[in-house]
Amino acid sequence: MTPTTTHLALPFFDDVHRELGARLADWIPGQQVDEHDDRRACREWVQRLGDAGWLRYCVPAGADGAWGGALPALDSRALVILRETLAFHSPLADFAFAMQGLGSGAITLAGTPAQQAAYLPQVASGEKIAAFALSEADAGSDAGAMTTRAAQAEGGWAVNGSKTWISNGGIADFYVTFAKTDPAAGTRGITAFIIDASVPGLDASEHIAVMSPHPLATLKFTDCRLEGDAQLGLLNGGFRLAMQTLDIFRASVAGAALGMARRALLEAVRHAKTRQMFGQTLADFQLTQAKIGEMAALIDAAALLTYRAAWLRDEGERRGNPVRVTAEAAMAKMTATENAQRVIDMALQLHGGLGVKVGTKVESLYRDIRALRIYEGATEVQQLIIGKAVLQS
Repeated sequence: MTPTTTHLALPFFDDVHRELGARLADWIPGQQVDEHDDRRACREWVQRLGDAGWLRYCVPAGADGAWGGALPALDSRALVILRETLAFHSPLADFAFAMQGLGSGAITLAGTPAQQAAYLPQVASGEKIAAFALSEADAGSDAGAMTTRAAQAEGGWAVNGSKTWISNGGIADFYVTFAKTDPAAGTRGITAFIIDASVPGLDASEHIAVMSPHPLATLKFTDCRLEGDAQLGLLNGGFRLAMQTLDIFRASVAGAALGMARRALLEAVRHAKTRQMFGQTLADFQLTQAKIGEMAALIDAAALLTYRAAWLRDEGERRGNPVRVTAEAAMAKMTATENAQRVIDMALQLHGGLGVKVGTKVESLYRDIRALRIYEGATEVQQLIIGKAVLQS
């Protein structure tokens, strides 16, 4: 089963993106991973994605290809295409791919040459699993409320506090972690650090079970000692670095939502064409046709916003005039995730009782999509971002 690639003909994409989408659509259907154990499955997906070269799109090539990336720079359209196609087949495969990019993105943007050489090639090959540790129990949407503290100590830093809802928690080899270095300065007092999983004082054993299994954990830092070279980017520049990282990858969340929505539509169409009811198929009823039409329109509307956001960012990079696409990425993320939720709900409704049977695709999609409306900025946060941008224009 492969998703349609007709959307790749849109003018947002170049030939390199079209070739990439076609190759991945050919490769992914042959990959079968037992996903009952989400932690083991994520490790296996990282290995497979790394071995096949797909993780090379999570990092840039670097000088003379030293970082192992497939393209000269991080390419938002490539990320969108990859996540859309992976999520169509396996939301867990998409998750494994996405976290390699998000978890290493700040190193790409602000790492020293030594940090980039130490981590990026191994992220691209799948030898190291990455994680992004920003959220806390009382500091999710309000990052300035974080209480995890990094204080200068002899030769480096001492980190104390906790992070929660951390994707790849407990299986990651390193965590890009954000901590307060100036507690009185709010978001202007946050600094980023690279913390290896083996560092004494870090405990990632508290796993979090969620409705759609993903490896999540709470991280606890108890006098976690770091060398001075663990600091990532500027002192007290961590919040801006986190937002820059999310700007790159937020549109790719929309891509993942598109993949799930496209799969739900395919499942709904296939079921409607074969389900016999009152001497005809479910697809013969006008009410079914109207629902299918609405689902298709919701997907295309979200797709256009998603591809626009990715194209705008890539065009700015290509011209050497990087532009912030915060509002455009927020529109894409909000619309794609909300529309995908509606599409999947309608697909489940069309399946009737089968839709809520554990083990059917639409049932698992119904659980898979829900988290996307929350992580990397909840829908309500996206609305605020968009509203402020409109008022300032």
